[in-house]
Parts: sequence; C-alpha cells; structure tokens
Amino acid sequence: MTSLTTPLTAAPHTQGPHDRIERIRGAAYRIRRNALDMGEVQGQGYIGQALGVADILALVYTDQLRYRPEDPHWPDRDRFLLSIGHYAIALYAALAEAGIIPAEELATYGSDDSRLPMSGMASYTPGMEISGGSLGHGLGVATGMALGLRHLGNPARVINLLSDGELDEGSTWEAAMACAHHGLDNVTAIVDVNALQADGPTAGVLRTEPVTDKWTAFGWHAVRVDGNDVGALVAAADEIREHRGSPSVLICDTRIGCGVPLLETREKAHFMRVDAHEWQIARDQLQEGAPR
Repeated sequence: MTSLTTPLTAAPHTQGPHDRIERIRGAAYRIRRNALDMGEVQGQGYIGQALGVADILALVYTDQLRYRPEDPHWPDRDRFLLSIGHYAIALYAALAEAGIIPAEELATYGSDDSRLPMSGMASYTPGMEISGGSLGHGLGVATGMALGLRHLGNPARVINLLSDGELDEGSTWEAAMACAHHGLDNVTAIVDVNALQADGPTAGVLRTEPVTDKWTAFGWHAVRVDGNDVGALVAAADEIREHRGSPSVLICDTRIGCGVPLLETREKAHFMRVDAHEWQIARDQLQEGAPR
C-alpha cells in the first residue's frame, strides 16, 4: 500500500458502488482467514468476535481511515481506538491488511516476546492507539483526543470501537454526554452488538435496549445497521461522514462467528476452545462463502 496523504475515501468514491463493496468484502474475508490462523496458534481465544467484526474493520481500514502504513504516528492520521482489548486478534488482522504490520508476524500472536499480545496494548503494537482490557475507557479517551485535535486545528477523525457489554459501564455514558456537550463531530463510536458478554447474553446481564434511543437521547446522531451487511455499512458510513454538529454512533448488530457455521452455532462462544481438527473445517467453511 502506498503512503496516503488524503482520506482513503478519496479512492472508493472514484469506484462504482459495487466495486467498492466487493473490495471491502474481500478485505473482510482475509481478516477472517487471518484471525482463524492466529486462533490456531493458541487453540482458543476470542475467535467469534473476530469473525463478527471483520466487516466493520474492513470498512474502517480500507474505506474510512486516513493513515500512512509506514508511519503509524503521523500527526494527521485518523485515530482508531479499540476499547475492547480482547478483540485485538481481529485488529491485528486488519492492521496486516492495511500494511501497518507484516502479515507474517501474525503467526506470533500471543507468543512470548510477540508484538501481538492476546489483549491489545499500545506499547507493543504499531497502529494500536490505546491499551484495552478494562472496559468502559475507550470513549472517554476518544473524547479527550478529539478535543485535543480540535484545539490543534487538526481535522483528523477519532473512531472508537466498543462493545454492547461496554454499555453496562457508567463511564461510557459519562463520556457520551461530554462528547455531545462539546459538539465533537470528529468522533464516531461504533458499537458491536453481538448480544453476548463474558457473563452470558447481554440482555440477561444488564438490559441496554433500546440502544439507538439511548444514544439519541444523549445528543448523538445514531444509525443502526446489520454489521455483517457491507452495503449497509458503507451507506451508514457515508451518512455519518457528512453529518455535522454532533458526534455519531454506528450501532452494528453482528453475529458471533460470522462466516463459519461451525462457530456461529457454538454454545459457549465468548471465549472459544476450538479442537485441533476443527480449524481446517472452519477455514473450509469460510472459503465456501468467500467473495467470488
């Protein structure tokens, strides 16, 4: 990938809608495939979430962010913040797709002395903006970053991926209120609504619906889509990019294990143990549904 000094969206807008969508779908397939390969290194992990958010990360890194792969600290870059540190396996695959880390380095995932720990840490990994893990902090950091960028006159965007489980945290809503109060339209939150968290189904842990109405009540421009429908994601992202005057939130309903039926139906899916013989089955199922 060549160095970029203009938003990545400049290129897609020269393509027809079909070509743009197919390019994102191809990237999502490779993110899923690389996530499966990384998961096999450990034999377990947050594979279901990685497969579920692959379309979202493909959209972000191939269609939305402005960045320079060879210079992850470029001051004018857009910032992508991963609140949910255990989703790092998916982000590493996206960073490899973007050319920020070498694809061959993915084989070191979770290993001793690797730059790719199982939970995302900014001090280890190029392109990782914050360390995640303790949930509910990402949106507060995004708000502070966006205020700082505004004071600097820097037009960069801040995109924060958080989970529906993070909506259990009061700090998330404090940040949402502050972000709207300051009119930070350079902030986009993306909420992965996969309806599952460590303690069980999200609705049974702490009811968060109606999610869209809550964000709207907090002063955000809210759009809800099927997070595994690339066409819907593209349309929503275009709408959000044009919005001014308040922060935006893209609420994405996703499927755990999306693209691999074997894992979509796994009962205990938050942290999966996948048997040795199942990894190739998973890859074969993913290949069957690959973009043609």
